[in-house]
Amino acid sequence: MTESPIPAPELNPELRSIREFLGECIPFDQLSPAELDRVAALMEIGYHRQGHVFQPHDDGGGLRIMRSGAAELRADNGRLMDRFGEGVSFNLLGLSQEEPDISATLIEDSLLYLLPEEEYQKIRQQHRDFDRFFRSQRSRRVRRAARHEPSPNEMMRRVRDLMTKTLLTVSPEDSIQATARIMTEGRVSSVMVMAGDQLQGIVTDRDLRSRAVAEGLDLTLPVEQIMTREPEVIEADATLFDATLFMTQKGYHHIPVLDQGMVKGIITASDLMLARQDDPVYLVQHIGRQNSVAELKDIVSQMPNLLVQWVKSGIKSSQVGHVLTAISDAVTVRLIELAEDELGEPPVPYCWLGFGSQGRGEQLLGADQDNGLLIDDAVSEQDAKWFETLAHRVSDGLNTCGYVYCPGKVMATTDEWRQSLGGWKATVDRWTRTPTADAVMRVSIFFDLRAVYGDASLCQKLQQHMLKQAGSNTIFLAALAENVLDTPPPLGIFRRFVVEHNGEHRDELNLKKRAVIPIVDIVRIHALANGVTAVNTHDRLAALAKLKALSINDSRNLQDALEVIMQTRVEGQVQHLLTGRKPSNYLNPDELPKLVRKQLRDAFGIVVDAQQAVKLRYRPGL
Repeated sequence: MTESPIPAPELNPELRSIREFLGECIPFDQLSPAELDRVAALMEIGYHRQGHVFQPHDDGGGLRIMRSGAAELRADNGRLMDRFGEGVSFNLLGLSQEEPDISATLIEDSLLYLLPEEEYQKIRQQHRDFDRFFRSQRSRRVRRAARHEPSPNEMMRRVRDLMTKTLLTVSPEDSIQATARIMTEGRVSSVMVMAGDQLQGIVTDRDLRSRAVAEGLDLTLPVEQIMTREPEVIEADATLFDATLFMTQKGYHHIPVLDQGMVKGIITASDLMLARQDDPVYLVQHIGRQNSVAELKDIVSQMPNLLVQWVKSGIKSSQVGHVLTAISDAVTVRLIELAEDELGEPPVPYCWLGFGSQGRGEQLLGADQDNGLLIDDAVSEQDAKWFETLAHRVSDGLNTCGYVYCPGKVMATTDEWRQSLGGWKATVDRWTRTPTADAVMRVSIFFDLRAVYGDASLCQKLQQHMLKQAGSNTIFLAALAENVLDTPPPLGIFRRFVVEHNGEHRDELNLKKRAVIPIVDIVRIHALANGVTAVNTHDRLAALAKLKALSINDSRNLQDALEVIMQTRVEGQVQHLLTGRKPSNYLNPDELPKLVRKQLRDAFGIVVDAQQAVKLRYRPGL
């Protein structure tokens, strides 16, 4: 029989602060508000100076949570097992079961919370997800130490390896009370709502609290009234990296897992390994907690060193681009939130747009700003100043953080890139109706757009209008094709590389301008012509193959070519960093291994063929 929870005490301001902090820490975020209140009241607070060492033999147990500061775990021979900071927990008694002489040393002055051992074990017994998290955490840390090296590829494991495969399900007609009983008996925090083998929704502890109990609903009502309908899902072959990043960005704690189109499992925040400070997700998780531009700058400044670690650990260039974009998105969102705190509520709905590589989710180091503001048509002249001020606050903050001002002024601070929905539609109409060279250059950036913050429906409406205007306009597509053909890849006769002949980058290739951008341009024109809503280049290629607008072979060849070029580009940036240079998109082909040079030549050859196909398909429109 499950013990009744001890009533939570009334929280004073200090305890409320502890409770709010715990609610943002995995796996405490899985506990109910009442349980969090109770746990916060049990916490002991300790401040320790840098260099303080915790040893298992003189430790009374309990779970320590880093409120501020940093620590590292080491085995008896000095092997580093883990290094971590704010929000991470450790229990030396548990860790010492597999590594008897483990110790924790504070590498900064630190403030720690301590949950007594008895209460810690009691919570583990009562909450399966809480218990599973600490079992996996202990195993991961010990495995890492045993290998004498970090475990960077742990996050590259597949979701299917970690997901819960034994599912508890209910039907949409089952009552709210029956659903709560099933979840209680199964000691789970979520349940699938299924109609046969079709997923209808998901119900979590939070849904029961906020949508049923808090609203005073009749608990005999069908559970479909409180479920989250058509929940987002993740594929079983996605990586833990993808799942962790997805859940962090969306704020989800439970995601159904599909395998061959069927629901086969569920993965929760507690199932996933808590990212360390040198993991990509750590930055995304913590950016949202910063309260000034200076604090955001400090976090972003870590990226060059982290890029080196990510690439050395085997993370692919597409995933590097994904996470660097997620970081710039998070910085942008936090800057907007900080600006709104000062400026007050926006006068009308709006959407902050990311263009170019940010829009495609393909940013690397050194990216400048490409952004805009899309404002609801209800905006008045009096409202315009609010949005202009917002644009400058955010753009200035991004520049301070290292995302420099766009040389072409493609930023929300420019009037043309800060408009109402109607104004944007008129601009698109003008660009497509009169495709001047300048308009085509702008469109190349603009048509790779994505909602970063705000009312995403505004972005969807604009994209739909954009696709409608561009897809049926053969003259405009022909002008885009001309732009595609203007930048051939750097491959001359006899498959020799065409390099810069003078200047700072003499004898070097510009992989971004001469190799990546041509592929992006090729794929974009096919996407616009066929109404593809995807923006990421790999996603566009997959969609084009599915529509048979490109053959499977052509789609795969372009994907492979892009991956080879991007991987070479990323590794070149890492080499620049390791030799003390500023990372750029240039590299000397003579310094590349013979195999990489061959792969680049093959990739450039694929781009040449794809450009000729664009010429044949769209150029006659002129």
